[in-house]
Amino acid sequence: MAVATHHTALKGAPVTGLASLFEAAKTRFARYRVYRQTVNELSELSNRELADLGLHRSMIRRLAMQAAEEQFAH
Repeated sequence: MAVATHHTALKGAPVTGLASLFEAAKTRFARYRVYRQTVNELSELSNRELADLGLHRSMIRRLAMQAAEEQFAH
């Protein structure tokens, strides 16, 4: 007795979902890298250098978050 099986795949549904998940993770990681780099660079500046730029040390995290968001805003 012969049994014929026919498999049909949803055209791109699982792959598309997985690809978009991967792209989202990649974007989040890239945004985090920009955030960390900005925090590290600004943290290396002295209080005097920050003041010359019109910044205070307490502003570093917020500025880094804004920089990362602006770079990846679509």
